[in-house]
Amino acid sequence: MGSLPGTIQRDGRVITRLARAHDASHFLLTPVEVVTPATIDEVAELMADSNQTRQPLTFRSGGTSLCGQAVTDGVLVDTRSHFRDIEVLDDGERVRAGAGATLAAVNARLARYGRRLGPDPTSAIACTIGGILANNSGGMLSGTAQNSYATLESMVFVLPDGYVVDTAAPGADIDVRLEQTELVGGLHSLRKRLRTNPDTVATILRLFSMKNTMGYGINALLDFHRPIDIISHLLIGSEGTLGFIAEATFRTVPLARHSAAALALFPTLHAATAALDELDLDAFEAVELMDVAALRAVRRRQDAPAVIREATLTSQAALLLELHDTTAERLEERLATAGEQLNRITGAEILALTTDPEARSALVELRRSLYALVAGGRASGTTTLLEDISVPHESFADMCVALDDLFARHGYGVLNVPLFAHAKDGNIHFLLSERFGHRAGLLRYRKFTRALVRAVLQRGGVLKAEHGTGRAMAPFVQEQYGEELYQVMRAIKHLFDPNSILNPGVIISDDPDEHLRNLKLMPTIEPEVDACIECGYCEAGCPSRDLTLTPRQRIVLRREMVARADDTELMEQLERDYQYEAVETCAVDGMCSVACPLGIDTGTLVRNQRAADVGTVELAGWTNSARTWGLTTRLGASALTVARSTSPLARAATRLGRKALGDDAVPTYADDLPPGSGLRRRPRRRDRNAKGVAAYFPSCLQTLFAATGEGVFLAFRELCLRAGVRVTLLDAGDLCCGAPWRAKGMAEGYNIMRDKVHAELNRAEPTRLVTDAASCTASLQTMTEEWGIEVDDVVTFVAREILPALTLTRPLGSLALHPTCSSTQLGINDDLRALADFICDDVVVPDSWSCCGFAGDRGLLHPELTASATADMTAELAGRRFAAYASLNRTCELGMSRATGEDYRHILELLEEATRP
Repeated sequence: MGSLPGTIQRDGRVITRLARAHDASHFLLTPVEVVTPATIDEVAELMADSNQTRQPLTFRSGGTSLCGQAVTDGVLVDTRSHFRDIEVLDDGERVRAGAGATLAAVNARLARYGRRLGPDPTSAIACTIGGILANNSGGMLSGTAQNSYATLESMVFVLPDGYVVDTAAPGADIDVRLEQTELVGGLHSLRKRLRTNPDTVATILRLFSMKNTMGYGINALLDFHRPIDIISHLLIGSEGTLGFIAEATFRTVPLARHSAAALALFPTLHAATAALDELDLDAFEAVELMDVAALRAVRRRQDAPAVIREATLTSQAALLLELHDTTAERLEERLATAGEQLNRITGAEILALTTDPEARSALVELRRSLYALVAGGRASGTTTLLEDISVPHESFADMCVALDDLFARHGYGVLNVPLFAHAKDGNIHFLLSERFGHRAGLLRYRKFTRALVRAVLQRGGVLKAEHGTGRAMAPFVQEQYGEELYQVMRAIKHLFDPNSILNPGVIISDDPDEHLRNLKLMPTIEPEVDACIECGYCEAGCPSRDLTLTPRQRIVLRREMVARADDTELMEQLERDYQYEAVETCAVDGMCSVACPLGIDTGTLVRNQRAADVGTVELAGWTNSARTWGLTTRLGASALTVARSTSPLARAATRLGRKALGDDAVPTYADDLPPGSGLRRRPRRRDRNAKGVAAYFPSCLQTLFAATGEGVFLAFRELCLRAGVRVTLLDAGDLCCGAPWRAKGMAEGYNIMRDKVHAELNRAEPTRLVTDAASCTASLQTMTEEWGIEVDDVVTFVAREILPALTLTRPLGSLALHPTCSSTQLGINDDLRALADFICDDVVVPDSWSCCGFAGDRGLLHPELTASATADMTAELAGRRFAAYASLNRTCELGMSRATGEDYRHILELLEEATRP
C-alpha cells in the first residue's frame, strides 16, 4: 500500500483489487488499484493528476449500483471510507451529508426531528449519499417529487480538472462563470439550442415527467438558468461521469410514523393491472404490484399472509397498498376513504387495511425484501440482473403483458422471472437469471435486451427509471432520446470531461455491445455463502469494514479463487494477505446475517476456514481446555491478576509470544484489561437441589474478568432477592456456552463441552436457563435448541419478571447505552432499553452504533479491530459526558471502555444501584 503526496492511500495489492472489483451489478472489471482519498482537496489533487496522465477514475461508495456504473479496469476511488459527516440543520428541515454516509445513518439522525430524506431506495442500509445523488435514486415513496433532483438545496463538488465548487458559498455562481468559462459558455449554447426547439422541449418534458434515470438529466437545461444550478443538477444522475459530489444539503420531508397496509390477490396479472383503473392512486402513498413469480418467492417468508402461503400459485398477482401519515389522527381520517377505494375492486381476495404493526410490517416486507429473496433463489452458477423501466400510466397494463410475452418467447419462462412494480409511477422491475459463461445464454440475453428496448420505446417509455444507465443501457441512450438530444448529451460529457477520465463506458459509449461485455460470472462456492448476490447490505455494520474486508468481499474472494485457480502467481499474491484480512480479522459476530436479506452468516464460512487452519498443538490445547474448563478459567483469571501487577513484563511476554506463535494465537496484554475475578460458579451444597423459577448459568466471563463495580453476578442475585423471585444457581463451575470453540471452528472441543452441559442439565432438570452475557445467551440457545429448554438473557428475565416489583430510588442523570451484536440478533434490545429507561430519562444509543469488534477474543488478539469498529461511536460519544455507561456483555463492556476511556458496566449493576432501598 502506498500514498500520493499528502495522505491519499493507494493500494494495488491483488487482494484489494479483487475484493473491491465486485458490486451489486452483473458486470465485473478488476481495477488496477484502489485509491482512498480522505478530503475533498485530495480528490481534487487526484482528479487533476488523472487529467494529466489520462488515467481513468471511477468512484465507488456503497457498491449497491445495479447497472455497472461503479466497476472499472482503471483506478477505483473509494469514497465510502471517508466523507461520512452528517449535520442536521434547522431542526431537521435540512440536512448536510457527505458522500460516504449511508441513507440509513442520515435518516437515523433525522428521525428524532420527525423528518427523513426524500429518496427512499430499499438499499437504505448500504447505499450512500454519493450513490443516491449519482443515480438520482428514487424508491417506493419518492416518485419524482421527492428524489435527489427535486430535494437538493446545495452541493460541494469537484470537476474533472480539480476545480472545487460549493454552490452555497456567496458568489459561487459568479466564480464559476469567471473560472469555468468554456464549460459555462458551452452549457449556455446547449440551453439556447434546446429552448428554441419546441419539439425538443416537448420531448424532454414528456420523458422527464416519468421516473427517468436514462442518460443525463438534460431537463436541468430547461429548469434552471444560473450556471451553478445547471451544473449541480446535471451532476445528479450523472453516475460519476461528470465530476465528484463530496457532500450535499437536502431539504427533508416529513417522516410518516403512522401507516396502514392492505393486500389484494387477483387471479391473473391482467386482473391486477385492470384494477388500477378502479382506484384513485393518489389516495395511497404506495401501490405495489407483484406477479405470480414474485409471489412464489415471497411466500417463503415465515410472516407471509396465509392467503399467499396456502394458495396454489399459477397465474395470480397482487397489489400491495400503503397509507403513510405523520399523525395517527390523520391516518384514521384517511382509512375510511381508502377502504371505499378497496371496496371498488372486484374479483380479488382482499386483506383489508390494517394498522396493526405486526400485520402491517409483514405485508410491507413482502415487497421490500423481494429483490433479495428472488435473487437469492437463483440457481447456483447463474448471474442475476435487475432491470427497471417506466411507461406512461395508459401503457402500464399493456407493458406488463408484453413483458410476460417476452419472457416466454425468449425462453426465460413467466414463472421464472419475477415482475414487480411501483404501479403509481408506471415503474416496472423484473429480475432475470442467466448463465453468461454459456454462449447460448449470452445470445439469448442479447436478443431479449433488443426486444425489450423496442417494446418499451414503442409504448413511449424510458429504459431506466431508477437504477441509472450504467453499462447496461449505455448503447441504447440514443434510441431513447433520438439523435438531437443524444448529441446534446455527448456535448455535455465533453464539456465537463474533455479527456474522458471519469468512468468511461458509462452513459456515453460508442460500443453497441457495451451491455454484453465484462459480464459477471458466479462460480459455485461453499454452500453457506453461495446464495450471496453481492448486494452489499452486509457491509455498513461490519466491524472490519474500515480495517480489512467486509462480508461481501470475503465471499467474492472465494469466487475469485475458484475462477482464477489456474493463475498460480496471482493466487500466491492473494494468499499472502488472505489469512489476516479474510479470516483473522472477521469478528464472526453474525451482524452480517441480520443485515443480509437472505440471512447469510459469513462467519460460518470463516469458522470453517479457521477450523481447517488450526494447528495440531493449538487444537490439542483447546480440546483439553474443554475437559478442564473450570481450572482453565481460574488460571486465566489468576494470570490477569498477576499481569496487572507486573504489566511491563506481561506486555513484553505477550509481544514475544505473538512474534513466535503469531498474532492470531497469543492475545495482547494491555494495561486497560481488568484483573481476574476468580468468581466461583458453583452453588452452595444446601442450594443444589432447591428449585426456582429458573436456573442461573453464570458465564465464565464473570470468572475471567473482574467487574468495574459489584458485577452482574451479585447484582442479579440482589435484584432477585429484592423482588422475591427465587432463581437457583446451576453448577456451572466447569461449563461454558461453547462460544470459544465454535468461533474457532474446533468441533471436538465444542462437542465435549456440549456433552458436559447436557449432563449437568439432565441432573438439575431446569426448564428455564438464565445467563448473564448476551453472547453466551445466543450460544446457549444454539447449544440447547434440541433439548427443549428455554434460555433467557438476564436482561430479558429481569425486564419481564423482576422490574415490575422494583422501585426507583436513585435515578441516573444520563446514560450512554451500548446494545451488542448478540442482543440485536436475540431481539432483546427492547428489554435492554426498558431497563435503561426505568432508571434514566436521558438514554442515548449512538446513531453510529455498531458491533464493537471485541468479539470474544478478537479484541485481545487483534485490538486494531476494536479500534476500527468503534471509531465512529467514540467520536460521537466524545461530544458529551454521561453519568454512566452500560451494556450487557462483559467483553463488549471491555471493548467500549477501551475505545471511549469510560467505564462501561452491565445494565443490571446500574439497575441494582438505582433501586436500592
